[in-house]
Amino acid sequence: MSLGPLLILIILIAVVSLVTPAFLKPVNLGNILAQTAVIAVVAMGQQLVILTRGIDLSVGSNLALATVIGGLVYQQVDSSFLVIAAMLLAGAAVGAVNGFVFVYGRLPHPFIITLATLSICRGLALELAPGHTTIRGMPDAVTAIGGATTLGVPNSFFVVAMFAVLFLILTKSMVCGRWIYAVGGSPSAARSMGIPVMGVLLSTYIVSGFCAGVGAVLLAGRTGAASPIYGNLLELDTIAAVIIGGASFLGGRGHLGHALIGAVLIGVIRNALNLLGVDVFFQMIAIGLVIVVAVEADVLRNHLEARARAIQSAAVQ
Repeated sequence: MSLGPLLILIILIAVVSLVTPAFLKPVNLGNILAQTAVIAVVAMGQQLVILTRGIDLSVGSNLALATVIGGLVYQQVDSSFLVIAAMLLAGAAVGAVNGFVFVYGRLPHPFIITLATLSICRGLALELAPGHTTIRGMPDAVTAIGGATTLGVPNSFFVVAMFAVLFLILTKSMVCGRWIYAVGGSPSAARSMGIPVMGVLLSTYIVSGFCAGVGAVLLAGRTGAASPIYGNLLELDTIAAVIIGGASFLGGRGHLGHALIGAVLIGVIRNALNLLGVDVFFQMIAIGLVIVVAVEADVLRNHLEARARAIQSAAVQ
């Protein structure tokens, strides 16, 4: 794994801690972990999609719809298991729709269907929510997972750590994980090798949707509520986390750790700007500029690598 993103994070933390001494206080660090957890877990799903040269624009609206469905279930039955299951299944179902339409509908790019479900899910969330507004209340287990702490560490951090281990095993130790990289590197070559390309693509969107459902559990637990306006611009945060972390839009390259580091980078930037009293609108501008710089860095990196390969090829000849 490239140490570039990690070094940037370390430098950023050092600079921010010098400018704002309150940054390193345990309470503030706990807030960063809690606020970053949703972005981190959803970014892991987004990473798999981007590894296959795709994108999932629906994750924010998917999360909002999942929280609303969970809130509606809670109004009918006080069962933590059913509420959590409803949110996870809702997220995975939207991911399955994205993957199925993209793969079997033979769309030229997943941007089309995920943009459509972005709008559809947000509309459904607003329509299903009573009064088109927030649904108060969540089961104790949900609030414990998303809002409580253990030994001063947010429980949501442990959820992210658990999923990080699972995704690391998937991408590094399992055949299906290597298939994802192969499909992203060259779909035609992967197909000629006998890899079930369509199945791999479908599975990545289901996993991305499931991660949005996990994010819904964490956010609903932290706020003790469900809302149709949750997850606004979450798709941009997760894409930014993956790209800032060093993954490539061209697919086939990227490390899970990079996505997590990118998520923490976004959390640190937002927290630092809050501590400095920077207006929320300027915070949006700052994150947008970071995305532009990250994408340009990806383009430059691909250009330099192409030139290096050309030079090596010429030297061999």
